Amino acid sequence: MALLWCTEALPLAVTALLPVVIFPLTGIMESKEVCMEYLKDTNMLFIGGMLVAIAVEHWNLHKRIALRVLLIVGVRPALLLMGFMGVTAFLSMWITNTATTAMMVPIARVVLEQMHKSEQENSSMEQVVATNGNINGGFELQETAHQQANGHILTVEKVQVPDDNREELEKKHLTISKGMSLAVCYSASIGGIATLTGTSPNLVMKGQLDDLFPLNDNVVNFASWFSFAFPTMVVLLISSWLWLQLMFLGFDFKKNFGCGSSESEKMRSKQAYGVIKSEHRALGPMKFAEIITLVLFIVLVLLWFTREPGFMPGWASVAFDHGDESYITDATVAVFISLLMFLIPSEIPSCFRNQKDDRTEQIQATPALLDWQTVNKKMPWNIVILLGGGFALAKGSEASHLSDWLGSKLTPLQNIPHPAIAFLLSLLVAVFTECTSNVATTSLFLPILASMSQAICLHPLYVMLSCTLSSSLAFMLPVATPPNAIVFSYGQLRVIDMVKAGSMLNVLGVLTISLAINTWAYPVFELHKFPSWANNTYCRSQGWNTSNPDVFV
Repeated sequence: MALLWCTEALPLAVTALLPVVIFPLTGIMESKEVCMEYLKDTNMLFIGGMLVAIAVEHWNLHKRIALRVLLIVGVRPALLLMGFMGVTAFLSMWITNTATTAMMVPIARVVLEQMHKSEQENSSMEQVVATNGNINGGFELQETAHQQANGHILTVEKVQVPDDNREELEKKHLTISKGMSLAVCYSASIGGIATLTGTSPNLVMKGQLDDLFPLNDNVVNFASWFSFAFPTMVVLLISSWLWLQLMFLGFDFKKNFGCGSSESEKMRSKQAYGVIKSEHRALGPMKFAEIITLVLFIVLVLLWFTREPGFMPGWASVAFDHGDESYITDATVAVFISLLMFLIPSEIPSCFRNQKDDRTEQIQATPALLDWQTVNKKMPWNIVILLGGGFALAKGSEASHLSDWLGSKLTPLQNIPHPAIAFLLSLLVAVFTECTSNVATTSLFLPILASMSQAICLHPLYVMLSCTLSSSLAFMLPVATPPNAIVFSYGQLRVIDMVKAGSMLNVLGVLTISLAINTWAYPVFELHKFPSWANNTYCRSQGWNTSNPDVFV
């Protein structure tokens, strides 16, 4: 499966179906046990989150949010870059990075084209020449006008920019366009790590953690993940912004932030701002459907955060108390909100009386916020199968004790400091994910790393979190992730451009993840001690008596 996922000789989702055939034939697992792995709670969380994201995208709510933020940030070069990266990362936290990139890249191109056009017009030099008619021979005469200044009649010669200046402007525009395109696709990948539903590897980690360690007491939920991953995303996003600014805008920070700009630069910025404003104005006032979608989206996030926050009893345990076992998960909330979107109308219903027959009334049926045709068109069903295939592979590795064997072969790592282990594994996964799907990467690595952590008595989340976040650091190649492929398809970027920018970002990403896992992740997930739930699972796999608490002393 690893070989097929790397080469893509078969579609990724088709490869993910192999356990259904191979595991029963080889006596590893029964067919019904394998098939149950393909639609777990994590898959339903993905489906519910995607349904809400599709509604946000369907009613253009994400575009309104993006344009509003850009109007607030402004269009000075460094701030414009920061604005596009911030908006893209925020949207990618909730909707797919592919949809976010596909929406943001055309907006960025329109803004940059307007800025380039304005720069060309303002660079058409006007020379005010006295009535003697001296004209610089290096310029081509374009048009003549007469103006009166200080009581004298002057001849104004407007001339075109020389070819050298025109080439310089084109080169500058190309450089900025490359930087903006890379900023959009990179921030789309970075933003997905901030939330549990932001990108598929996060859900793979959640599903495999619950499968490999069923007694983990829901240590990873939406709130705990956000507490750890959101600061990591912010640090990495700021680092990426600084690096792309240095690489494509240069070291003149005063000019990048618009301090001391010339009149022509101010005019260019003003026209670019006008483009964004006109795009926002074209959306018109918020419709009823947008308002309801926004309200449901906010309610979903609030329910996710307060279901089981950790520092206080959540609404699920207070309102639906079933003892020690929690019946409600994040998937329950996501599916509940998505079901409401199929019930709530997209417009305020109104009644119309049939003019032909006064005895009957007709009520015009108002379409709901979501319909199945839209969902079926935009839902990535292949990812659902791919997630299930990863879970089945992990379960088969556990049932056959393959992951235990591989983990035992990695026991020499216990002689290496834990931060070095996290750094090396993050670097390995970051390189591996450049040529393999990030879902496939996490599906392959996580069972092995979980067994390795048990073998060396290291908290499983210490290495599993590092591996999961590193799988999103696919910055170097166009084929590494869909956002990279989208921006590469516009034709402005070369592979070497993406390699130069992405190689440094990979290093920054690995360093940021290492910093996060060794600092603020410790209090969130209690990484300073080996958890009893990992011990229980390991001891049970070895046939030990887990009912005796003295075993874990």
